[in-house]
Amino acid sequence: MKKETREQITHILQHCVDRAIHRVKSDSTHRPFHEALLTKKLLSSAVFERSFSTSFGQGPIEEISQILAIANGGESVRQKETLVNINKGAIDEIERIISSLRSGENTPNWTKEVSKIQAFKKGDYVVRRIISDLWVQKDGHETFISIKTVKPNIDQTEIVKKDMLLLKAENAKFNTFFGLYYNPGGDSRADYNWSIPSKIFDMKRDPCVLIGEEYWELVGGSGAYQDLLEIFESVGKNTRKQLEEIGH
Repeated sequence: MKKETREQITHILQHCVDRAIHRVKSDSTHRPFHEALLTKKLLSSAVFERSFSTSFGQGPIEEISQILAIANGGESVRQKETLVNINKGAIDEIERIISSLRSGENTPNWTKEVSKIQAFKKGDYVVRRIISDLWVQKDGHETFISIKTVKPNIDQTEIVKKDMLLLKAENAKFNTFFGLYYNPGGDSRADYNWSIPSKIFDMKRDPCVLIGEEYWELVGGSGAYQDLLEIFESVGKNTRKQLEEIGH
């Protein structure tokens, strides 16, 4: 990874930590029961973790993803707006697919679902507006990624799937993905254990789902995930002293 890319990502991470520390130091909330039960350092650590999770949210993940995509030779846009012209029959089929998944009548199968909606060619067409968290164009191929929290709720997941199916109905050559920037269950896809989105996507088998390393490798190319972990570790060495001061 180029030095410039590392520096850009380092700046984002340091800024997230600095904002979190500032919020913790500015927090004047009186917690008598917590303070009586826990050490001041442990309590400060818990408050910091929540604050950092707020700072290191959707925006920074999108920003880092875009930096890596560009460094990997692509063009990239965050919050990309796309107007698609979709057959009315395909739209109705997408609604049926989602409804049957939510009710448990059917189980998710991305390949079969895409095949169904792409079968509609005749009839009226309707324009729909889609916002993709990250758009990447490289070597003539367009990739649309919906990036969500690693434990998304059912409504978030449903919106993602509808948007992805609408994009595939517009153009079969579009690459569409549901991206989770890390795996809360472990290292491999098989370890993913948050059950809620599994009603809408087959989180362990659907090729349109990217979790953890496979997400970063697609965005930033081979080795991007390990490079990113090294950057986080490097920034951590500089920020740990700041964190140790919070509990004193």
